Parts: sequence; C-alpha cells; structure tokens
Amino acid sequence: MKKMKSPIEQPMRVVEFLNYNSDEKVEIPLYEARISAGFPSPAYDGVDTKLDLNDLLIRNRTATFFIRVEGESMKEAGIENGDILIVDRSMPAMDGNIVIAVVNNEFLVKRYRKISGKHFLVPENPDYAPIEITPEMEADIWGVVTASIHQFVRRNGSKSRAG
Repeated sequence: MKKMKSPIEQPMRVVEFLNYNSDEKVEIPLYEARISAGFPSPAYDGVDTKLDLNDLLIRNRTATFFIRVEGESMKEAGIENGDILIVDRSMPAMDGNIVIAVVNNEFLVKRYRKISGKHFLVPENPDYAPIEITPEMEADIWGVVTASIHQFVRRNGSKSRAG
C-alpha cells in the first residue's frame, strides 16, 4: 500500500505576495488566428487587436493579489513550484474552486470541495491526503484562484520543470 504524504508535511504553500499596478494598462498585440497544436497551418502575419492583461485576468482590482507558490501538491491542476497565482478575495469559494486557505496560520493552495455537508481542501496530487476542515480547526478560505501564470523560461534563464 502506497503511503500518502500529509498535506501539512510538504504542502503547496504561498511563499510570496507580489505587488502590481492595476491602474496601468499593459497592452500586448493579440493574434486572433488560432495556432494548431497538431497539424501545421498557414502562417498569419496580422495583429488583430491589443490585449490588456488587466482586463483579461483581473475581475476586481481592489481585491486581487498575485501570489507565488511552492510545492507539488497541485501539479495535476497545472500549478507547479514557483508559479504565480492570481487570487480574488471578493469571490465566494464554490465547490470545485482552487482556493488559498489559511490552516493553522499557514497559507495553502488546494481545491475546495463540499461533500455531504463536509468541507475539504483537496490536493491535486495522489501522493497527498485531503484535509477535512472541522469546526475544531483554525481554518479559513482566504481567496479564490482565478488564473495561474506558469513561465516555461524564468527571467534568470532557468527552465521550469514543465518547460
């Protein structure tokens, strides 16, 4: 029988809160032509419009935070060590959302599940066990993760594990 790691042993946790200027527009050329991940398609040279990353990724500017995480308990959700998560504190956590939770004064990233009236924080890695939130625990949902930024090549030139 495979021994599961405790989610507190080596959780995916928040290691850094990052600042950003939500008032500054960051417009990047957007090619609206679809790029095939399978068969090659004819090249496309046109820029169709500008994309503002704030408009795309942020729903509520005053309640949004960028957070860097570490660990491997959410890797099957596509969240890897060193990724930056965009978190909206104004959204209520719904069953199935990926959330930032505070458990015993430690920030964790997990999928929130409500099953048969019980609340769980579930890792997306079979090596880790879910955490059942009980009334005796000091636990709170801090915010809902709305997006993840995963860099294939980091600024220092190193590659991420997936890249």
